[in-house]
Amino acid sequence: MESLRSYLKSLEPSDQAAYAKRCGTTIGYLRKALSTKPNLDGALVRLLWDHSHGKVSRHELRSDIWTRIEDDVWPEQTFPQEQAA
Repeated sequence: MESLRSYLKSLEPSDQAAYAKRCGTTIGYLRKALSTKPNLDGALVRLLWDHSHGKVSRHELRSDIWTRIEDDVWPEQTFPQEQAA
């Protein structure tokens, strides 16, 4: 959960709330999750990753299911230099 904590700390309070809303949740829920460390829903984890532009780690938030997730569900980010190879 450290990547989520760090990402939220990098945002202003209003931006934290907007980020949470874009992810379909609230900043209150995300703060509670940081303290209770529940297994977040995979769809929420995907949104947290996506809307942070990869700064929030999907693997860190759901390492328990990471190896069972297909690439078409959670595709890895492909960088331009990798596409050219």
